[in-house]
Amino acid sequence: MIQLITRRLLLLPIVLLVIYTLTLFLAWQIPGSPLDNPEGRQPPAEVQAAMEAQYKLDNFGTFYWSYLDNACGTKWLRETITGEAAANAQAAVAAGRPVPIRRVFDLGPSLQYEDWKVNEIIASSLPVSIVLGGAAVLWAVMVGVLAGVVGAVRPGSLADLGTLLVALIGISLPNFVVGTVLLLIGPVLLGIGTIGSWGAISDVIWPSLTLSMPFAAYIARLTRLGMIEVLGTDYIRTARAKGVSPRGVVLRHALKNAFLPVLSYLGPAAAMAMTGSFVVERVFNVPGIGKHFVNAVLNKDLFLIIGVVMVFATMLIIFNLIVDVLYRWVDPRIV
Repeated sequence: MIQLITRRLLLLPIVLLVIYTLTLFLAWQIPGSPLDNPEGRQPPAEVQAAMEAQYKLDNFGTFYWSYLDNACGTKWLRETITGEAAANAQAAVAAGRPVPIRRVFDLGPSLQYEDWKVNEIIASSLPVSIVLGGAAVLWAVMVGVLAGVVGAVRPGSLADLGTLLVALIGISLPNFVVGTVLLLIGPVLLGIGTIGSWGAISDVIWPSLTLSMPFAAYIARLTRLGMIEVLGTDYIRTARAKGVSPRGVVLRHALKNAFLPVLSYLGPAAAMAMTGSFVVERVFNVPGIGKHFVNAVLNKDLFLIIGVVMVFATMLIIFNLIVDVLYRWVDPRIV
């Protein structure tokens, strides 16, 4: 277990470096200048040239190493060791200027939102997406496992066909269709929750339920197939022969082993739910990180694009590591 965690953590910087390189290369190919935005900043030509030189936007290689130096913390460490940070702070105080805020992992300024740092945007919007994604994962596990168990206990029955139909609908329908329907059913018809607001617990119900649909459908299929396979094994027949109740056979003996494929799926599912809620955030006007990422791509905000992608990638790797650890804890036979 310790070797697994150590190996994954040692590979983390290498994986993130590859993702950073590919992301920057693709984002750099987006046509247009991030400083010439019809809906945002429109600086004069000389100001734009100065900003490009300041942010290293005039050369791919220079920007690559400059951003990497700030984002991975080497610049913060270097300035701290050499005393350059203290000297800059003293110079700012002597000149009557505010002392600049230093961040270990500085993701740079946003080129779209003036006077905003990428760290500040992520810090304010990422918790919203985490709450939304976490609620969606809970919905998906509860609904998916229940539907899968019901379908597996009576395969071919009306309940089984119903759960398969619901799973098919959940996988097939896009989020904006499901979200629009639930928006009409919840706040409009039932009066539960409000439209376009965020802050109350009721505001989480419908967007999280919308986001959970494809994950719940896939978990239902995994649970059903796993349960059908486990219920046909010898140790289940032995448990039944010993007089274990049907509920005990399903919950205490079969579900634990049938849940292993679901557990392995929860890592990427949790990361996708917390980072892939762009459409749902748009439909329900949720102030999450998704809308900032979409706007960053449309406006070629390189700092925000890379910052969001790197946060997403780190979350995905960590979630997968947690799931692998839990997988080996549930079934020690796995190496």
